[in-house]
Amino acid sequence: QVQLVESGGGLVQAGGSLRLSCAASGRTFSSYAMGWFRQAPGKEREFIAAISRMGGAVSYADSVKGRFTISRDNAKNTVYLQMNSLKSEDTAVYYCASGVNTNVVRTMSPPSGYWGQGTQVTVSS
Repeated sequence: QVQLVESGGGLVQAGGSLRLSCAASGRTFSSYAMGWFRQAPGKEREFIAAISRMGGAVSYADSVKGRFTISRDNAKNTVYLQMNSLKSEDTAVYYCASGVNTNVVRTMSPPSGYWGQGTQVTVSS
């Protein structure tokens, strides 16, 4: 069992930056690939970014490539999402999730894998 808790969301102006954190507890954090997803009102949850167990491989959705950076610190059991050049269309609830590898993470949806409760990001234009 893995418990995930996101933090760092908030209100930011367009063009600004935020860094989200996801703290994990439970089974060995480094045993899991990690990912970030988001869900805007009235839309389906979408994949944003994934990172492999040791952080050597990352992947991004085209919508955030070049603006968002995923990273992890296995010593702190935490995965991060640095979000720069934010746009109003980035407004959503952001979720972190864990899975066995990045290929699985990219295509995951509940109830598969482990998920946090989400943190709200609002970008004002």
